[in-house]
Amino acid sequence: MKTKVPVMEDVSNDGMRDYHRRNKRKAALIVTGTALVLIAIVISTMMIGKYPLSFGEIVGMLTGTHYDDTDNYILFETRIPRILCCVLVGAALSCAGLVMQSLFKNPMASPSVLGISNGAAFGASLAIAFGVGSVFGGFAVPIMAFLFCCLTMVLVYVLGRTKYGVSPVTLLLAGVAVGAFFNGMVSLMQYVVEDDVLASIVYWTMGSFNGCGWTSFFTAAIPISIGLIMMMLCRRELNLISAGETQAANLGVDVKTIRIVLIVSTSLVVGGSVAISGVIGFVGLIVPHIFRMLAGSDHKLLMPLCILGGGAFMLVMDTISRMAFETALPVGVLTSLLGAPFFVYVMRKRSRDVWE
Repeated sequence: MKTKVPVMEDVSNDGMRDYHRRNKRKAALIVTGTALVLIAIVISTMMIGKYPLSFGEIVGMLTGTHYDDTDNYILFETRIPRILCCVLVGAALSCAGLVMQSLFKNPMASPSVLGISNGAAFGASLAIAFGVGSVFGGFAVPIMAFLFCCLTMVLVYVLGRTKYGVSPVTLLLAGVAVGAFFNGMVSLMQYVVEDDVLASIVYWTMGSFNGCGWTSFFTAAIPISIGLIMMMLCRRELNLISAGETQAANLGVDVKTIRIVLIVSTSLVVGGSVAISGVIGFVGLIVPHIFRMLAGSDHKLLMPLCILGGGAFMLVMDTISRMAFETALPVGVLTSLLGAPFFVYVMRKRSRDVWE
């Protein structure tokens, strides 16, 4: 018997090694495929528009072998900054939804569903309408959006927490209530401001990339990049917390600190997104669920997939909103029309399959 034990251990170890190798190959394949899809969509988006550009012209302008004033302006001053803003916001909202779903253990959590986007929109609207936060200069809108993002997220968490812990149902109800309150405040603001400011706020709440340029990209890139890096550094801890806070604490995770870090990082990415694009709903609900179904629940894999896939999803939505209608439709309207039925689908069919 003693001579058989090492053989059984070797077989078991070989099986585990094969299992991990297969998982790594599958993860690499999914990430590579998603990255290639994003690259293909980016190139296609550069070509598509009211003024179409050929692939050869784009390559020529990028390499410096083709120069035309009109073509260069369209590509470098209009399409590329808009594409970068779409990818940035899509990645930010997708990762924010992923983190919120795992942190609150609620499959229907997302910045829009829990009212976080509404709070950020209220903060940004205060800056637009009344100049609140003008001490921050040109960064008043993103900073006000971030501050109200933090306030809203903490408020929702406090209202949704009971003596038995955080209930998904009470958290969802708290988010709906807080979101409705801030939405009402934005509506009140629209009622009292001048017509020119009213138009800006209304268009802002619909969500659009029409005003995005290089300034918008660099304004949002700083808070979103910081937030995404913070999330990436917490992937292991998020895996443990999503399995249960008690188990995570027993394994050495400082749950309270990680929770604060993730709340701040989520506020950074949502605030940065709302600052340049307005309120775009349901991206943080749709994209994480798609990749959970495809790749499982490991955040070490889900986080990069949400960054790549969220950017691709937002680019597709923005392109459809620009090209499918005679007048460009705000992208937030399109994502809401798609996201509302998906929310019902997750609630009725998939939440048990994905989370249990």
